[in-house]
Amino acid sequence: MVEVFKTNVEQPLHATFIVRMLRDHFPNARINFDLSDCDKVLRLEGENLAIGKVVHLVNEQGFLCSVLE
Repeated sequence: MVEVFKTNVEQPLHATFIVRMLRDHFPNARINFDLSDCDKVLRLEGENLAIGKVVHLVNEQGFLCSVLE
């Protein structure tokens, strides 16, 4: 399963922090950002990904995050 999210993360340092934090919650997922994309895409690939939890965790860090459709 692949889930793609639109974010407002712009700094590589922030992206690295979020990826590390999400790996704590989804240790078997492949997680990465595409900060060059206009939607600052966050992509997670793995099993049993909880979309609401991803959005909540990123929002808790002060960033916008929504499912990219």
